[in-house]
Amino acid sequence: MAMAATDSAAYYQDVTSQQRWRMNITLLRPSSLSLFYFPSSTTKKLTCRRCTAASDGVFSVTPPSKADFDYLGQSTKGDLNLINLGIGETERRLDGRGPIEDVARMEAQEAEHLLNHLGIPQDPFSSRYSPRGIFCTRTLNLRSITAIGYDMDYTLMHYNVAAWEGRAYDYCMDNLKTMGFPVDGLSFDPELVIRGLVIDKEKGNLVKADRFGYVKRAMHGTTMLSTQTLSEMYGRELVDLRKESRWEFLNTLFSVSEAVAYMQLVDRLDEGAIAADLGPLDYKGLYKAVGKALFRAHVEGQLKSEIMSKPELFVEPDPELPLALLDQKEAGKKLLLITNSDYHYTEKMMQHSFNRFLPNDMSWRDLFDIVIVSARKPEFFQMAHPMYEVVTGEGLMRPCFKADSGGVYSGGSAQMVEKSLGIQGDEILYVGDHIYTDVSQSKVHLRWRTALICRELEEEYSALVHSRGHRTTLIELINQKELVGDLFNQLRLALQRRSKGRPAQTVAATHMDDKELNESIQKLLIVMQRLDNKIGPMMESDGELFNKRWGFLSRAGLWDKSHLMRQIEKYADIYTSRVSNFLHYTPFMYFRAQEQTLAHDSYSFHHPNRGDADSEDEE
Repeated sequence: MAMAATDSAAYYQDVTSQQRWRMNITLLRPSSLSLFYFPSSTTKKLTCRRCTAASDGVFSVTPPSKADFDYLGQSTKGDLNLINLGIGETERRLDGRGPIEDVARMEAQEAEHLLNHLGIPQDPFSSRYSPRGIFCTRTLNLRSITAIGYDMDYTLMHYNVAAWEGRAYDYCMDNLKTMGFPVDGLSFDPELVIRGLVIDKEKGNLVKADRFGYVKRAMHGTTMLSTQTLSEMYGRELVDLRKESRWEFLNTLFSVSEAVAYMQLVDRLDEGAIAADLGPLDYKGLYKAVGKALFRAHVEGQLKSEIMSKPELFVEPDPELPLALLDQKEAGKKLLLITNSDYHYTEKMMQHSFNRFLPNDMSWRDLFDIVIVSARKPEFFQMAHPMYEVVTGEGLMRPCFKADSGGVYSGGSAQMVEKSLGIQGDEILYVGDHIYTDVSQSKVHLRWRTALICRELEEEYSALVHSRGHRTTLIELINQKELVGDLFNQLRLALQRRSKGRPAQTVAATHMDDKELNESIQKLLIVMQRLDNKIGPMMESDGELFNKRWGFLSRAGLWDKSHLMRQIEKYADIYTSRVSNFLHYTPFMYFRAQEQTLAHDSYSFHHPNRGDADSEDEE
């Protein structure tokens, strides 16, 4: 539900007014700031003194020239430090309260009391375990980031997929009909595809691959393929995204309309419904025709003109998003907007999405130090292009060679941005929704830090929570099958050795009665078959709460990660469902990557270490 501008301003004033209080702060790098206070001895009511953030000589911020690296390899630039003046008494109070581990727990509790008193939510601890969490694959100290760049479409503004992609599909189908393709009776079905799938242009298939490239599910046209067919077709092949002539990765929600149209027309091609005068079309030629029709829809401008005339029908408002960026700007971050959209579209859509939620008559332009439209990503990150400054509201431009603060520009390159700001590489965080155009290319070519926006994470997270019971039962059945299978295999081996005239594993097994051995094997075999009959359908239905055809976005089967998840882990330092999630983490957050489990980790937990074994022997 959208809030009125006055409500937003009041909310902003309520939040930011609390930032003018001074709190005693101790920095335990690389964790976040730990806040503590000392209650008055005469009253239980909290008392705080007003001050400015660092101008009164209490704190200092680590400048780039004096930055070091912490024990996780992150720069300490931007860290808040206590100036030695007058902190001796504070240190003595801390020293007298016991070991630092105990002190940390006590101070955290007191800081929580203070935040509760101020009415500030206890995030990000609760946010981490929610659909709105920010998830870290590579440790990132947000305090050391000087500039944050943002993509616009599906990043700073989220479109209603059914509305936006539905209209893109309609325009695409209109163009295909004009070209002579039989599209009557077809309609947009957003449930047909999900982000992260791969189009096989040679075979007319849509496939879901695991992190290694093995195909786990596939659809020909709009019909899902059986496991048997899947094995016959892809048993000796891996999805290789480097072979662009064959494989097309659905990187973004913008790919949905194209994929739906293509898979539906594959059916028409198989039926022989496509006229011969369109030429001898194969699946690859059909893909080119669909792509051409969709490209025309974008180039001719009808789609964007319709969206600009009624943005409220296509854009889902997020009142928290402008405030998250305002926090970052006020924390000293330089904010950049780098979008492939043109100037007029960007101006119109950003006004609609931002201005009504900003306080004090601020405009979206006030948030950004540099705005770059028509950026031509991914080439923007790969090579140099001429840059033009937008000098009038009508979009009149003139050539330029440097971007100045507050300016709006067209084209250019990432290297120009770095030169204009006097920073480079890991001092810049870029946030976008396209795993290739936004995230991988800025990482590979420039070593920028990266964040991926994937709105579907919210739905997937909720589906995973609601599927927990199903998956627990399924895993228990699989473990039971594994145990019975191990016992079955030992008896089978004993039978095999005896049949070859060799002794079995033990003397008792060698002399066991043949009838008893065969009966035991038969019973275990029947049990395993019945377990399989129960496990199979449960495996097929796993993930259907997210998508009935394809299962979970991030998983390929019960145990493994999807190809999309592998791309995210490889190129995105952090990922989340929407930019406004930063509001709950503060601009000073230290994102720490979680421990990565290995195949042998679970087994090592069951093995007692030598110290434990020795102590048991002594007892």
